[in-house]
Amino acid sequence: MAPSLTFFLLLLTLTLTTSTPTPTSKPKTFIILVNPDSKPTIFPTHTNWYSSLLSTNTTTTTTSTILHTYSTIFHGFSATLSPSQAASLSSHPHILSLLPDTLRHLHTTRSPQFLGLKTSGNSGLLKESDFGSDLVIAVIDTGITPNHKSFNDEDLGPVPTKWKGHCVASSDFPPSSCNKKLIGAKFFSQGYEATNGKINETVETKSPKDTDGHGTHTASIAAGRYVFPASTLGYARGVAAGMAPKARLAAYKVCWNSGCYDSDILAAFDAAVADGVDVISLSVGGVVVPYHLDAIAIGAFAAADAGIFVSASAGNGGPGALTVTNVAPWVTTVGAGTIDRDFPADVKLGNEKIIPGMSIYGGPNLVPGRMYPLVYGGSSQTGNGGDGYSSSLCLEGSLDPNFVKGKIVLCDRGINSRTAKGEVVKKAGGAGMVLANAVFDGEGLVADCHVLPATAVGAAGGDAIRNYLTQAKKPVATIVFKGTRLGVRPAPVVASFSARGTNPETPEIVKPDVIAPGLNILAAWPDSVGPSGIPSDKRKTEFNILSGTSMACPHVSGLAALLKAAHPEWTPASIRSALMTTAYTVDNRGETMIDESTGNVSSVLDYGAGHVHPEKAMDPGLVYDISSYDYVDFLCNLNYTTKNVQVVTRKNADCSGAKKAGHAGNLNYPSLSAVFQQYGKHKMSTHFIRTVTNVGDPKSVYQVTIRPPSGMMVTVQPEKLAFRRVGQKLSFLVRVQAREIKLSPGSSTMKGGSIVWSDGKHTVTSPILVTLQQPL
Repeated sequence: MAPSLTFFLLLLTLTLTTSTPTPTSKPKTFIILVNPDSKPTIFPTHTNWYSSLLSTNTTTTTTSTILHTYSTIFHGFSATLSPSQAASLSSHPHILSLLPDTLRHLHTTRSPQFLGLKTSGNSGLLKESDFGSDLVIAVIDTGITPNHKSFNDEDLGPVPTKWKGHCVASSDFPPSSCNKKLIGAKFFSQGYEATNGKINETVETKSPKDTDGHGTHTASIAAGRYVFPASTLGYARGVAAGMAPKARLAAYKVCWNSGCYDSDILAAFDAAVADGVDVISLSVGGVVVPYHLDAIAIGAFAAADAGIFVSASAGNGGPGALTVTNVAPWVTTVGAGTIDRDFPADVKLGNEKIIPGMSIYGGPNLVPGRMYPLVYGGSSQTGNGGDGYSSSLCLEGSLDPNFVKGKIVLCDRGINSRTAKGEVVKKAGGAGMVLANAVFDGEGLVADCHVLPATAVGAAGGDAIRNYLTQAKKPVATIVFKGTRLGVRPAPVVASFSARGTNPETPEIVKPDVIAPGLNILAAWPDSVGPSGIPSDKRKTEFNILSGTSMACPHVSGLAALLKAAHPEWTPASIRSALMTTAYTVDNRGETMIDESTGNVSSVLDYGAGHVHPEKAMDPGLVYDISSYDYVDFLCNLNYTTKNVQVVTRKNADCSGAKKAGHAGNLNYPSLSAVFQQYGKHKMSTHFIRTVTNVGDPKSVYQVTIRPPSGMMVTVQPEKLAFRRVGQKLSFLVRVQAREIKLSPGSSTMKGGSIVWSDGKHTVTSPILVTLQQPL
């Protein structure tokens, strides 16, 4: 049953400030939260009442229709409102909150083997969980490709009896599209169409069917069946498999050509919770705002409150700091790392210098041994008019075919997609393309399925090629494709694009939580979409290789399903804790993971607790559990008003007691973050109270080891925790002390460390992040 929900009045504008819409404003879509307990008895249903509210609470003749009604995660509806309607509804005594609809964007094998999941033998996470067979993973994305080999239901048992969902049929998605593997499929487009107009069904389809590829890819990473042989254009040949091969899938299509709208995302959350899913995987993100203004945070809290594990992608805004999104502490936020496989495609220059690159290309190739004329897209001759900026980026129509034909073109990364640049070069008659990272992108390389011979090089490689172009009288080059390479590179490495901390909304909670494989991941793909994602690409492939935190997130979603199957009693917070405290921070050389963008050692800000280790997560020893009311206290300690807390949690909160109990950093999170403001204080200190639950051996004694951040003092009391039984909870206090250091006004410095509890069998690690800030 859906929990009783209570909300409060909160009117927002699209700029996320509190104001009343002005008469000159255009109609906008809002998510309207109402108090279900105040529904007048003359209306048989809430929907009837909502329609009445729209028709009576307006000062104009404008009529609006309801886009979605919400009844599980909260009670309310979404509709496109005129300014007068919004103003009128905002003052209605039964309306609790108006949230503007917000546009979100997607965060765009070998993974099981790299993660150490054992596929044979009598032990291991896959065996203990029966490959996740009774668990249901909801993928909120671009839909799914039914009848793909990755979603076959061979040897699967009956659909779990708890399942209440169904498949929405359409002309291109018949009832037979679903089976005992794909047990649910729905689509939500009303919010999208309210802003963008009717969907062009010659380009994409109003059904659960995936016409983009992203949703199929993420779904198969989470729960794809074993498929052999699998490859993309001959690359990464082998067995494709998801994390939880027997888990059931439910696809909720919310993303369309222009993106994904909050009203549709919330409708998917509402349906998924009502349908009875166990895990929700969301590879979608956007701007970071306070939790009571964040529709995804509100929907995710309701899911977590219902016992559903929610994982979300951290975003692809890296390697810059403060770029992480989906930062609510009840969401497991996943960054991206690399695996020990790459696809080298080097640039050989006329001066014999080799510039390392990466690519996936399986079409007509360059002539072996032949050197081709090399030009820069931004040169005055190559460009098709303009100032050279558009041609340097190889934007549509920017290259002059008279100077490009038969040559390899150097293009700068930015604005249009990487594969679209190759199409521009191909249209202009170019023989090949080299795509150079900008300084901000650093040395991180992504392998794309290009439509012509092309490769990507790092920022330093791009500079080297430009220098050669200025020095050589007749610059020439070729691209040498080397196929698939295994086990050569250090791994894991924090992917350059992976969004970084610290948490821009709540620095007391470290985000991302963990990283998982997200670079060059092979997974299922619709044969109606070319591997480059470009409409003109008519190549067909059953699998594709993509990169992004979008790919990292479903790895954790699938692992969470396995852990939930192995430990049905674990809460979402316990599952996240197991993944975090058993994560590792060293690569396959035994050295601290490096940052792909710089080649330097990475930190807590990059990887959170570290890279997931599934087999260890099955038996973590201790977990940090968190209840819904702990999150209420957390929000109170952020100085949220009682009404703010109610919007997020639907719970009546008395914040006076919570504020007396401590600070926001006292949420029982597996990581610890201390933030000090240097107001001329020579010595600063804070403390954390943590409680761990024994899920290991009945009688066990854990001893703490402290690795303090450089220059800081960290103490833990007590230093020993003696457990007598499984399920027993014990608490400890962590005190962090720091001394003032010289910083310029407005600047800050961050240092990481850890505390480790061990009983000789289990190692339970919690990262510590200390931030010193110098106020302006």
